[in-house]
Amino acid sequence: MLKIWGRASSSNVMKVLWLCEELSIPCERIDAGGAFGRTTEPFYLAMNPNSRVPTIEEPDGYSLWESNSILRYLVASRKPGDPVHPTAPKLRGEVERWMDWQLATLSGPMTTIFFTFVRTPEAQRDMAAAARARDEAEALWHIVDRQLQGRDYVAGGFSLAEIALGPYLHRWFALPVERAPMPNLEGLYARLRAQHPGFAAHVAVEMS
Repeated sequence: MLKIWGRASSSNVMKVLWLCEELSIPCERIDAGGAFGRTTEPFYLAMNPNSRVPTIEEPDGYSLWESNSILRYLVASRKPGDPVHPTAPKLRGEVERWMDWQLATLSGPMTTIFFTFVRTPEAQRDMAAAARARDEAEALWHIVDRQLQGRDYVAGGFSLAEIALGPYLHRWFALPVERAPMPNLEGLYARLRAQHPGFAAHVAVEMS
């Protein structure tokens, strides 16, 4: 059975767990990272020299790290051709553009906001940095809101784009920050919660 090394509270682990539920991929999650440790142990570093989560481990010993690469691999190895990762070049390009945008652009400000309000003691919070990150994140979410005009999902049909964006989408609506009205984005959030059990079970959970 596929092993997923990583704590359930990690946004990047959430992505992998959600995809496994979407595609009915049997898996076992093993706590690692944060308070659980393990990521600096030799056996883990042999799989992932970055000492981060998630890492997946196949029964044959093959391992892979980087959450969005893991998403692509799991579709290709378990359900090749599934619409969640289209094979047509232009459709795939649309999906992967948003996956890369999440990593390169969205994760920075969203991580700052998240760590400020969830993982940093109140007395140690840099509220000025959090305010700047909130403004940046809001501008980025406006891009997604405009992309959703006239469509249910960012790349047309439900895809890996939503799975990559999903943990940050939940945090945007759950964190104690001001948010401008974005009806299309709000609709996506409601749709994911109502129609995708994996999102509700693994992503739209209490933050820690």
